Amino acid sequence: MTDENTQNSTEEQQEGKWYVVHVLSGQENKVKQSIEKLRENEGVDDLVYEVAVPTEKVSDTKRGQKTVVNRKFFPGYILVRMQLYDDEGQILERAWYFLRNMQGVMGIVGGERPMPLDDNEVQRIMHQASDSAEAAKPKVSYQVGDSVTVKDGPFENFEGTVQDVDAERGKLQLSVTIFGRSTPLEVEYWQVERN
Repeated sequence: MTDENTQNSTEEQQEGKWYVVHVLSGQENKVKQSIEKLRENEGVDDLVYEVAVPTEKVSDTKRGQKTVVNRKFFPGYILVRMQLYDDEGQILERAWYFLRNMQGVMGIVGGERPMPLDDNEVQRIMHQASDSAEAAKPKVSYQVGDSVTVKDGPFENFEGTVQDVDAERGKLQLSVTIFGRSTPLEVEYWQVERN
């Protein structure tokens, strides 16, 4: 009975390991779609299981319009869950050549003997991607003490120092010198640029 329990728990675990695949920058989603589309046709669906392009939502404001875009965590890289090695530790040629010959793929990180990502690292990456999918964070982050120049509004071209950051609202409290006196000023992220 313990053998059946052990076998069931092994079957419930995900097959394969996650590997980092180097692709042409800007082609991450295209390569992902190609892998997903061709894995059945090429007969490697028993070796290549899943493809991920970890992204985060980022808010940006241009010309006063707030937009939310998906930004890749690792531009030029995708994650592929696959069975790359057999039980003896030899590379499975079908999976290896399927990926290496895919248009847009530069190679598997690790060269001739790629090492899979650690399970904890994969969980951290996937958790980070799922957290950022819920709430968009600003494209540019500021810290107290940063020196900035106001690029929009009545105080355009004035330089100031960040005194407080309100990331939720996307606003900054600045200290700007006007006529030799320090004056507090509240601006939105998009209204300033870092010096």
